[in-house]
Amino acid sequence: MARPALTPARGRTPDEPAERIERDPTGALFDERELREIEQAHAEGVTSKQIIDLFVGRGLHLSEATLRKYVQQGLLPRSYRVGRKGKHSGSCGVYPAVTIRRINAIKRLMSERFTIEEIQLQFVRFRDDVAAVERGMHALLQGFGRELESRKLGASARRTVEREIEELRRLATEVIRRIEGIERALLEPQRAGADERKTAVEGAGESW
Repeated sequence: MARPALTPARGRTPDEPAERIERDPTGALFDERELREIEQAHAEGVTSKQIIDLFVGRGLHLSEATLRKYVQQGLLPRSYRVGRKGKHSGSCGVYPAVTIRRINAIKRLMSERFTIEEIQLQFVRFRDDVAAVERGMHALLQGFGRELESRKLGASARRTVEREIEELRRLATEVIRRIEGIERALLEPQRAGADERKTAVEGAGESW
């Protein structure tokens, strides 16, 4: 699996500490175009090291422990095993490509002073259903790959099927992205309400 190219943090001078960006990461987060490029380039999944490298390369803190914690809290999908190309190459654990998008959203919400509990409310509502769709599509495509390896096909036919499987992986990533877009749109009123309550509480505290 190719390692994603790291994109330098935007709006940061060489001597500016990473901690400053971590407290206010909005200028270092990935934009929609960058997220789509990452998802298309890693339709088969992305390793924990690649995920960490992407965010650390933008000046944002992320560690293996934090990644595991987000999974345990239900904020991120669980990793799954994929076979490496070539005989006797074994397998490695990867996360769905949309994991980058979710971590990006978590960082943005945390910069807006949402608590983990509030963020969980926004992510968990349809998480199980979305995860089931992800697992189902992944299992199907893995099954196609295994079947292809066991079949004696001509070189041209094999290349055609391989291209179709790769295209399906790309489309599967796009489907999940669009499903999560609908989820975010449906939960936006809840987020707005939480934001209003937080503003009201902060305003009340300042009046004392």
